[in-house]
Parts: sequence; structure tokens; C-alpha cells
Amino acid sequence: MTTIDLNADLGEGFGRWRLTEDEQLLSVVTSANVACGFHAGDAATMRRVCELAVARGVTIGAQVSYRDLAGFGRRAMEVPAAELTAEVAYQIGALEVFARAAGARVAYVKPHGALYNRVVHDEEQAGAVIDGVLLADPALPVLGLPGSRLLALAEKAGLPAVPEAFADRAYTDEGTLLPRGQGGAVVSDPEAVVRRSVGLVRSGTVIAHSGARVRVRARSLCLHGDTPGAVELARQVRARLVATGVRLEAFA
Repeated sequence: MTTIDLNADLGEGFGRWRLTEDEQLLSVVTSANVACGFHAGDAATMRRVCELAVARGVTIGAQVSYRDLAGFGRRAMEVPAAELTAEVAYQIGALEVFARAAGARVAYVKPHGALYNRVVHDEEQAGAVIDGVLLADPALPVLGLPGSRLLALAEKAGLPAVPEAFADRAYTDEGTLLPRGQGGAVVSDPEAVVRRSVGLVRSGTVIAHSGARVRVRARSLCLHGDTPGAVELARQVRARLVATGVRLEAFA
């Protein structure tokens, strides 16, 4: 039976402002990428999401980012490697406190936004992220784009490297994500997202923005929580996958 993990970015609010429907999405996904305060999230939000995740049996992951609250972590930044390593470890450690208090542990790490895209090709920045993960916990799985430098360096360092696909993002012919600044980068039609999700999981392929069929082998499927109608869309994706015989299970 085909097995897939469903992950979503959660806890992406700050103070009284909330972006994601955390409680509802936690009834759909199997893994939660929890914002650790650098692109979104704060202490109270992190604690609340960890408690909700544990109550629903959802695995907790640290979503680490450049220090960019104003830009939601989606702006390109130049951060020295040593500084980035320390900041990645810092974010994981902060979330670990709340995960443990809720009766769980941080089970994996996933970069967010501009950092996620940067470490697809940037050897130095990818290495800095891996060094930060090793500093926090030398056994943590790393979630990232198939074929990225991040996952290659994770494997080299002895960390479990977990490839993921995106249900609602357009792909290039090289299997990377189409930049958000380009038209069509985000797939908004619900039925198209559901069809793409099934294709990614069942056949390991997706139709790129150019129309070409691209191979994308993944163990986890990301469902963005900050898009309009995210909860209902996530429910539809989960239901269609189950209906086609896919087993939903966290990778960590």
C-alpha cells in the first residue's frame, strides 16, 4: 500500500493575529510544521499548537526560517553561515521546550520560505542549516525538496533526509518550485490541487508549469495552511487519497 505523510505549516500567527486554522488543520494532517518565532509564531502560539498536536496524535516539526517577521520569511536575506547555524539551533530548541511540556518531542526540521528555496542550490546555506540541526539534535530528520543540496548534505551528515512535494505549488521542468512572484506559482483551483495530490502520491509525477510531466518522488505532501479555504481543501485532499487506497502516516 502506498503511504504518505501530510504536513502543513501551522502556528503562523503573532500575538492576537492568527493566519492558520491550526485546530482544524490538525484534524487532517499527520505532521505539523510549527513556526518557531522567526518568520511567524510566538511563545504562546507555539505552546498551544504543540498541545493541540499531541492531543490529536500529530507529529511536531520545527519550521525554521530567516529572522524576518516583517516579510513572513519570504524575503531573500544574506546571513553568515555561523549565524544561521546558531539561529536554526535556537529555533529548534525553543520549540522543543513546548513539545516536551506537551508530552512529545520535536521530531523533524523543515526550512521555511526564502530559506527553503535558498538551500535547494546554495551549498553554504544548506550546510549551515544542517549544522544547526546537528547542534540541536544529531538524529533529527530533515524535510526538504527532492534533489536539493539540503537533503544531500543531511544524508552526508547521517541525518534522515525526507523528500516532500507540494499540492498547491507549480513546478519548473527541473522539479523545483516556481517562484511565488511569477504568475501561476500557486495553484488555487481546488479540484486541480486534489488531482495533483493524487498524481504526486500515486505516480510520483506532476505536470510542470510548462506542461511537461516531471518526476517528484516524495514521502510527505505539504498542504499550505495560509491559503483561502485551506481547511476544506486539506480535507478534500485527504479524503481523495484515502479513497484511492493511500495510507496516511507520519514519516517520523
